[in-house]
Amino acid sequence: MLREWEKLPKYMQTEEVRPYYERLKKKKVSLALKRAFDVIASSIMLVILSPLMIIISILIVADSKGGVFYRQERVTQYGKKFRIFKFRTMVANADKIGTQVTISNDNRITKIGSVIRKYRIDEIPQLLNILVGDMSLVGTRPESVYYVKYYTPEMMATLLLPAGVTSEASILYKDEAELLDQTDDVEKVYIEKILPEKMKYNLESIKKFSFIREIRTMIKTVIAVVR
Repeated sequence: MLREWEKLPKYMQTEEVRPYYERLKKKKVSLALKRAFDVIASSIMLVILSPLMIIISILIVADSKGGVFYRQERVTQYGKKFRIFKFRTMVANADKIGTQVTISNDNRITKIGSVIRKYRIDEIPQLLNILVGDMSLVGTRPESVYYVKYYTPEMMATLLLPAGVTSEASILYKDEAELLDQTDDVEKVYIEKILPEKMKYNLESIKKFSFIREIRTMIKTVIAVVR
């Protein structure tokens, strides 16, 4: 549920965030349904997908040195930091030998990693993050601490809700890596062009937030992955 305004972090108690907060404050039923659905759906999916997760884990370990999971620190609701669960698709310590965004032909991506990323299988372990409450099935993708410092005051409104596995922005920018292939300065393009564009969709999703709309986003995600 939504915190009282006075209990939000001070950097979120701004004129830019207030309109988004007031809209969400009127959506108590949708917010309650959202969390209930997250818990039930993630629990069921973890049970169903557990055999696949075991197989993927074995393939990852056999393909390259390093652990099964990638645990980078990300930012979620109210600016809380947490460690995201993702299947490792890159060489060990990849974030220390390159940028924090990935391009499609990134030489840090492993062989099995390229297949896992293509079908977004690397996102499956995030069901664990959803179950404990750090994430939701639908919401703004959790950014690394490094990129959150480039948020404008209005972008902070996306932290009113938990970070998500998918969103309208994620669907529209599912080929983000290919877009970054076209530039020499990956981080600059991401910060100055891609991040602001994605945030327009994320902020619009908060304005139009409803439980039914989130169900539609999940359906659209499945269709986009299949295509």
